[in-house]
Amino acid sequence: MAVVEVELRVRDERAVLVGGQNGREADPRTLPLGPDLVDALHEWARVAAAVRRSGGTRGGEVVSRRGRQLAVRVATALDVPVSYHDPLTEDALVVTPPEPRTRVPAAGWLFGDEPEETGQDEPVPWGTGLLVSLFICVFVVVAMLALVSALAAETSAWIAVGAAVVVSAGLAPSLWLGRRVPIVRWIVLGAAAGVVLSWIGVLVIALG
Repeated sequence: MAVVEVELRVRDERAVLVGGQNGREADPRTLPLGPDLVDALHEWARVAAAVRRSGGTRGGEVVSRRGRQLAVRVATALDVPVSYHDPLTEDALVVTPPEPRTRVPAAGWLFGDEPEETGQDEPVPWGTGLLVSLFICVFVVVAMLALVSALAAETSAWIAVGAAVVVSAGLAPSLWLGRRVPIVRWIVLGAAAGVVLSWIGVLVIALG
């Protein structure tokens, strides 16, 4: 099956995309490119036309570079190769859509599954990460039980449970936001596990 290729050109002061066997021109607005990219294409076309009419070379490199950047965005949006025809030099450059970024098959959302832009998956530091998580987990359990025990002894069990609820609810947003951040995600894992485990002790203290 032949790969469809789209040409990005400047016609008058408009950006047009030429594709198909019959070379039919299409306005970028009719394609699924998004309003921001469409506006950027037409703005670039107007500037390119103005520079071409002036007959000078000033600003030509900026126009060419901007055109190449837009061609990459079009190729990414349409997922097809884009032949970029420089409106000033008439040079042609074929831009291919970037390879889809692979995802780490294991670890899921908690350990973050966004690889580097190179498409290479970084190894997950399981040993160091789990050691950090274990330390944070123990710290959270000890701190939570110490707080609840002190409040239960000085006031009442229900106030101690209420304090545990406030602490848990206060940590939840930060844990959610940090779940995908490298390094921080291990702290999040330990803190989340610590909160869950500490509630066993909280209930024992409250009901004891």
